Amino acid sequence: MSLNTSIPVFKLYGESRNWPAADLLHCESIHSRSSLYEWHIRTHQHADIVQLLYLHKGQVEIDIEGVKHHVGHACIQVVPALCVHGFKFSPGAQGYSLSFSAPLITQFEQQFGRPLQVLTQAACVPVKSSRRQINTLFSTLQSEYEGQGEARDMMLHSLISALLVWLNRQCAPAPSGSSRVERKRSVIHQFNQLVERHYRQQLSVTHYAGVVGLSSVHLNNLCHEFYGCSALNVLHQRVLLEAKRSLLYTSMTISQVSDYLGFSEATYFSRFFRRYTGTTPKNFRCHPMREL
Repeated sequence: MSLNTSIPVFKLYGESRNWPAADLLHCESIHSRSSLYEWHIRTHQHADIVQLLYLHKGQVEIDIEGVKHHVGHACIQVVPALCVHGFKFSPGAQGYSLSFSAPLITQFEQQFGRPLQVLTQAACVPVKSSRRQINTLFSTLQSEYEGQGEARDMMLHSLISALLVWLNRQCAPAPSGSSRVERKRSVIHQFNQLVERHYRQQLSVTHYAGVVGLSSVHLNNLCHEFYGCSALNVLHQRVLLEAKRSLLYTSMTISQVSDYLGFSEATYFSRFFRRYTGTTPKNFRCHPMREL
């Protein structure tokens, strides 16, 4: 049985739509989502999202890959991509949930100059004497995320950088697992990194499969297992995300966006865009409130 047929796969819990914002991150309070589900976020997983759950006050039962533990102190739970997890909070629990998309993690890894191993292993990190500092970081993150202040992106990235530095200092990377599931996740993580580096080059699935040491059929099977779609669709969705961001946040012409994303002709780009969005690049640019 594939993972996506046995465990729900969400972008954000309870939602099946694509990433909801142009920021490539999402920040919300525990209350805002958990209270909608009677404080119980049932087991699920995210194909390409890493989450940091910060518990400031209250209690939570954390379920990670079927192992449950009860936490009643301030902590940050790291939830890697593809990790099956769930939370049962005490009513009124306070804290925040911060979600990163794969492209944003790649940006921070480039900034750090190395892979962020701290985001690849599930860990519950006690906050201890840093509680006031961490709560300020998260509350400021949410405020900036929900606002439209000057240099908002710069502020968000600065706050996240400070948070990731703190996490890195607390956590020694755990050794990679050797189980079959861990090996599969390792291959998918490698595939994700390759897609981030090369999505503009319009490389074939066969090429990516060869680099990760699999056949195209095997890579497609893994993508269906973890993403619920083909490897080609993973590539297309990444190109589509960049197309939307380029149309909304740059002054590039449609032809320039087409060239930037590796299309040989703007007409091919327009057909590709319409196939996945139901509208033309021009119409999408004219309606900036459309969801990404």
